[in-house]
Amino acid sequence: MKILAWHVHGSWMTSFVQGPDSYLLPVLPDRGPDGVGRARTWDWPASVTELPPEQLRDADVDVVLLQRQHEIELVERWTGRRPGRDVPAVYVEHDAPRGGPVDSRHPLADRTDIPVVHVTHWNREMWDNGVAPTSVVDHGIVDPGPLYSGERDGLAVAVNEPVRRTRVAGTDLVVWMADRVPVDVYGMGTDLLAAQAPALAGRVHNLSQDELHHEMARHRAYLHPYRWTSLGLSLLEAMTIGMPVAVFAGTAAPEAVPRDAGVVSADREVLLAAARRWLADPDEAREVGAAARRHALAHFGLQRFLSDWQHVLTEVVR
Repeated sequence: MKILAWHVHGSWMTSFVQGPDSYLLPVLPDRGPDGVGRARTWDWPASVTELPPEQLRDADVDVVLLQRQHEIELVERWTGRRPGRDVPAVYVEHDAPRGGPVDSRHPLADRTDIPVVHVTHWNREMWDNGVAPTSVVDHGIVDPGPLYSGERDGLAVAVNEPVRRTRVAGTDLVVWMADRVPVDVYGMGTDLLAAQAPALAGRVHNLSQDELHHEMARHRAYLHPYRWTSLGLSLLEAMTIGMPVAVFAGTAAPEAVPRDAGVVSADREVLLAAARRWLADPDEAREVGAAARRHALAHFGLQRFLSDWQHVLTEVVR
C-alpha cells in the first residue's frame, strides 16, 4: 500500500519504512518541520519518496499516517481529502501528555474515524482517549549489531535539547551524575548544557546516527534519565548495542528493562552505585549488557514491529 507520512521522529520512522509498503513524504524547499522529506543521517530504502505539496493532490494514497494534530489540516489542504473520511488514516501517539494524566484528553478523543496507536501501554493509560479506538504497537529497532566494547570508563547519555527539556529529559540528573562519574552527552543542543555544567565541558557531542551508535558502544554503560516520555528509543538502541543500562524508573522503562539487563530505580544513589560498580568491574558490565541485547532483540525486534504495523494498516484500509 501507499502511505503518506511526515518525517517527524527519525529513529521511529527509520524502523517504520523498512516495511513492504511505499512511503510518500512531503518535502518543502527549506526542509522545515512540515517538509523534511527523506532522512539524511539514517539509511532509508528506495521505497521512500519525496513529494512537494502541490503534487500530493494527484498522488495515489491508500492511508495517511498522522503523528501531529495539525497534520490533519495539512492533509486536507494539500490533498483535498479529509483524513478518516475521504482517505483512511491512523494517528501515532509518540508522546505522553504535556500535563498530568488525570486531566489530559487526547486531541482525537472525540473522533471514532481515526484510530490512535500508542507506542507503549503506559502511554495509552496516561491519556484520556475518550471514544477514539486505541491500540498499542511497541517499538521496534533496526539492529545496529553487538557493537559494545565498554572500553571507556564512563557513561553515555543520548538526549536532544537537554536545556529546553530540562526535567522532562532528566537533565538535572545527568548533571548530578556527571559531578560524580564521567558522563558524555550526545544529541542536538548539548552545547548549551556544557555552558551550564562545568563537569560536562568537552564531553558533549552531536553525531550522526551511525557515529552515535559506535561512539556510545565505547562507554562502559548507558544512563537513561528521562522522567516523562513514552519510552526513549535511545534506551532500546543502547540495549540492542549490548550496553548495561542505568535507568530512571519512570514512563514505560521499568517494563522494558528486566532485572538482569540493568538497574532501574527512582533513587539516584542506586543508579550511581550501579554505574560505579560497572566502572570497577568491566566483566559484570559486559555480562549485563549481553542480557540487555538478548532482551531487546526478543521484545523490540524489527520484524515483530513491522508485522504489528501491517496488521494495523490492513485493518484501517479495509
